[in-house]
Amino acid sequence: MFPLRRNRRLRSNESIRSLVRETIITPNDFLVPLFVVEGKNIKEEIPSMPNYFRLSLDLLEKEVKELWNLGLKSVLLFVKVPDKLKDNKGTEAVNVNGLMQRAIKTVKNAVPDMLVMTDVALDPYSSYGHDGIVENGQILNDETSAVLAQMSVSHALAGANFVAPSDMMDGRILEIREALEDEGLINTGIMSYSAKYASAFYGPFRDALDSAPVNIKNVPKDKKTYQMDPANRFEALRETEMDIDEGADIVMVKPGLCYLDIVREIKNEVEVPVAVYQVSGEYAMLKAAAEKGWLDHDAVMMEQIIAIKRAGADIIASYFAKDVVKLL
Repeated sequence: MFPLRRNRRLRSNESIRSLVRETIITPNDFLVPLFVVEGKNIKEEIPSMPNYFRLSLDLLEKEVKELWNLGLKSVLLFVKVPDKLKDNKGTEAVNVNGLMQRAIKTVKNAVPDMLVMTDVALDPYSSYGHDGIVENGQILNDETSAVLAQMSVSHALAGANFVAPSDMMDGRILEIREALEDEGLINTGIMSYSAKYASAFYGPFRDALDSAPVNIKNVPKDKKTYQMDPANRFEALRETEMDIDEGADIVMVKPGLCYLDIVREIKNEVEVPVAVYQVSGEYAMLKAAAEKGWLDHDAVMMEQIIAIKRAGADIIASYFAKDVVKLL
């Protein structure tokens, strides 16, 4: 007896496969990370992130216009701060004329409707490369959160639509939300890095911003006392629920591919949008393998993006965004 149901009927050609496809990728899925530096006419390729660049403000303007024309409507800004402006308190982070503040204004002047999200953490501004203030070998939680709140207000006043705390300090979402409300910035959103793991996949990103922890006495050598243990699953749910209770509008899981089980867990439990950051190490691995001829770059790239969205991501922060959209 022949089977009445043959699943292969729905795979027999591209037309039927497209018709019944469950996961569809569009430009609206993407948040584009951008790295900004001081200077003019600077486009520096990041050695560990082939074909990705640090941009000066004049070229940032051109880049966001190109992104908008491709249908990419949201950017996530990071800045590479000169060493002379770094200290242990993040002083430069709240400078109203700082690089981040000027970058926000540059994007908004170039493309007023572009959604601007900003990184909120002290590591780009820290002389120690940590996301918080260091004292006696410890990362100070509450003192750091107070600076992050000031930093968030500064970004919002410059024109940011969302601030994106990536530091993993306890209670910082509530402190940021209250600071924004106190300033009347009621429409500024918070995208919290709620489940950010102490991952080995961040190396190229730290090269891009020169933000790796320094190896000196009385400074923690890594970020494991505040970023999450990769072995933990339920902790991610607790962290995320706490951030939502404190006022987060969007929650994020970082990194991406190795944590898609966490993405699905969180997506099943929460009622706010879930973002996923496909991080620099994931980008660099594919670029390196494709350069060697070991993998088909575009096919693997698309498979990875589909997997992230299929797992439950509403928003995908990815260095592949432009490449993906050009293929769609």
